[in-house]
Amino acid sequence: MLPANSVKMDHIRRTGVEILGWYGLIAVVIAYGSVSLNFVSPNTYVYQFLNLSGSVGLGLVAFVKRAYQNGVLNVVWGAIAVVALIRLIR
Repeated sequence: MLPANSVKMDHIRRTGVEILGWYGLIAVVIAYGSVSLNFVSPNTYVYQFLNLSGSVGLGLVAFVKRAYQNGVLNVVWGAIAVVALIRLIR
């Protein structure tokens, strides 16, 4: 049997991962919706940051839950956002 402290830390970790996953979902949907409805241009820091941070949240959940296909998709999604951010900075 695990000590009570260990069980509590595991619960806190799982809750934190779930919160980051929900943030990721919201961020990616807001980014996609904002560009699709012409509220924001895809060539903005806001759009690319939402994609990057959203992919990190969703990717974290995917790897923790061993959904590797989804995790790899989000690594690629995040990498594209990083490249786009670098191009915006230049």
